[in-house]
Amino acid sequence: MVEQSSIKNTRRLTETAVMIALAIGLSYITIYTLPMGGSITLFSQVPIIIIGYRYGMKWGILTGIIYGILSMLLQGLGNFAYVKGIVSYLILILADYVVAFMCLGLGGAMFKKAVKNQTVALGLGAFVASLLRFICHFISGVTIWGEYADGWKSVWAYSLGYNGSYMGAEAVISIIGVVLLSLVLDFNKVDLKKKKA
Repeated sequence: MVEQSSIKNTRRLTETAVMIALAIGLSYITIYTLPMGGSITLFSQVPIIIIGYRYGMKWGILTGIIYGILSMLLQGLGNFAYVKGIVSYLILILADYVVAFMCLGLGGAMFKKAVKNQTVALGLGAFVASLLRFICHFISGVTIWGEYADGWKSVWAYSLGYNGSYMGAEAVISIIGVVLLSLVLDFNKVDLKKKKA
């Protein structure tokens, strides 16, 4: 029994590490990058959403947090040059990275028990995860990036327009990605077997 549990834990850790690495790799494949951060990527949210779906809310949240921290360290340290003060740094860390990407794992797990159809559950999860991530970036835009709102009627409109422009596309791409994968793979199976036609 202990050996079986050890095998399950090793599988989960290995799969999670691979999916985080895949998400980071995909985040470098950008379709469009905005000048002050934020980009439209090729399915980079999908691996974290799938981990949340496969292993539940707690594991999905933890995976999202780790992915957020790694994203910040690998791609986001330059953003700290644009903000000043400890409060701004905390908002940047939490709203643009840690909590924002935590939402991906949360969204992946959110509908697994409530919706029996895997494809629908993952599609809804990708939508909610993207919406929650957008809210995090919107808050960051209003609180610490507002000085870049020149030409906008308000900082609220600026944050909505700026963050909505890339997060809307990320949501659509993520929904397409999880739906297509769900049509061919059964994420409820341990070995990710192909679905029966």
